[in-house]
Amino acid sequence: MTKNIELQNKSLFQTQGFINGEWVDAQSKKTFIVTNPANDVPIAEVANMGAQETNQAIEAAEIAFQQWKLSPIKERYSLLMKWYQLIMDNQKDLATLMVVEQGKPYAEAAGEVIYAATFVQWFAEQGKRMNGVVKSAFSPNAELKYTKEPVGVVGIVTPWNFPLTMITRKVAPAIAAGCSVVVKPSELTPLSAFALAELAQQAGMPKGLINIIPTDDAASVGNALTASATVRKISFTGSTRVGKILMKQSADTVKRTSMELGGNAPFIVFDSADINTTIEALMASKFRNAGQTCVCANRILVQSKIYDEFVDSFIKKTQQLKVGNGLEEGVTIGPLINKQALEKVDTFVQNTLSKGAECLLGGKPHELGFTFFQPTILSNVPQDSPYNCEEIFGPVAPLIKFDTEEQGIAIANDTVHGLAAYFCSQDYRQINRVNQALRSGMIGINTGIFSNEFGPFGGVKESGIGREGSELGIEEYLDIKYSLLSFQ
Repeated sequence: MTKNIELQNKSLFQTQGFINGEWVDAQSKKTFIVTNPANDVPIAEVANMGAQETNQAIEAAEIAFQQWKLSPIKERYSLLMKWYQLIMDNQKDLATLMVVEQGKPYAEAAGEVIYAATFVQWFAEQGKRMNGVVKSAFSPNAELKYTKEPVGVVGIVTPWNFPLTMITRKVAPAIAAGCSVVVKPSELTPLSAFALAELAQQAGMPKGLINIIPTDDAASVGNALTASATVRKISFTGSTRVGKILMKQSADTVKRTSMELGGNAPFIVFDSADINTTIEALMASKFRNAGQTCVCANRILVQSKIYDEFVDSFIKKTQQLKVGNGLEEGVTIGPLINKQALEKVDTFVQNTLSKGAECLLGGKPHELGFTFFQPTILSNVPQDSPYNCEEIFGPVAPLIKFDTEEQGIAIANDTVHGLAAYFCSQDYRQINRVNQALRSGMIGINTGIFSNEFGPFGGVKESGIGREGSELGIEEYLDIKYSLLSFQ
């Protein structure tokens, strides 16, 4: 099956699970198939693990943790920086691997490799900055202090849409903090996770520090991670539905949790916006990864005075997108992840049209077949459209017209989610008002992309708990110990 993936570094192509520093088969010898979403061609037969292997990985991670938590900060920094450099040295292979198993255009995949590496570099540095506090207490004969200590073994569950970044953004701060990890990557994109583990091993990471459990039975692995008293934290990125399940399961052992869950991002275009800047921002937000991101613009709200001008410009720009296999030159929109995703997007479009919306562009599966969908623009989308309560996860842009600033804000906030929001305006006072009024964990103003290692990524309401990236990201993997020393 490897004939479909041309890599310079052949060691990056792995198909087994990674437990205690060894590449191993499932004990049942079961496997599952990973396919290329662009052509439905099988590319790998991967070990299909379950609760038994997960518990073995947890045991190995606990042994590794007992040593790693005592490791000098400089040692953690050195190993993380070696891992970072190896990721950077293997950019082309990692990008190619990602395109073949996930589908995004090569240019996007190459950008994600660098983006993923920056988190390793960032948290290597942040590990040096974990500070406690020592201060005078309530008495001259006492000293109060608190220190920060690693939480322990961390269970990590990641999605398929950013198969490198979602791992490094969690694993790097955990390792820097002194924790060990057991990772369950998506069954749709395990090869990228394996490649990261292989590079971590080449960097010299101690055995058991990073473990990868591939499976097509997510529930069995998730149950094992949440049931284990040894696992002290769960970090999950995925749907709100699954996040709630993991939170409930984690309650029995009172684990710490970080949850980056579903979004329903509004993109508000005010009359004061610059059209050209706004279109560029919207294209970046809406069509990146074929619309398969949790922070994609899900509802495009356009104020009435500039609605017609905006729509004309948006259609012209969208028509320039090139749909195709991500390895082909000039492709800007790749396939959806699988046939179920295609069917979901198609059903959403048809349901919205049946409620009175108008299709201005696209609106159906692409002539290329397989899992390709046409870049689509819908207008006059009613408030009871499914897009107002569910993520699209496809290259579909529903347009909603509004009249006043207050109305636009009200529509934007009318959701149980609060992950990301965007708005465009050249009116500074309006920018201040709207920024304060929107209920969202992250807001892009006159931009369609705000994700980077410096910013705290996360949501409010039913979009999650905790933050990733920034100086706050490492705090998610640290416990606080308070001590009071009496001199009497």
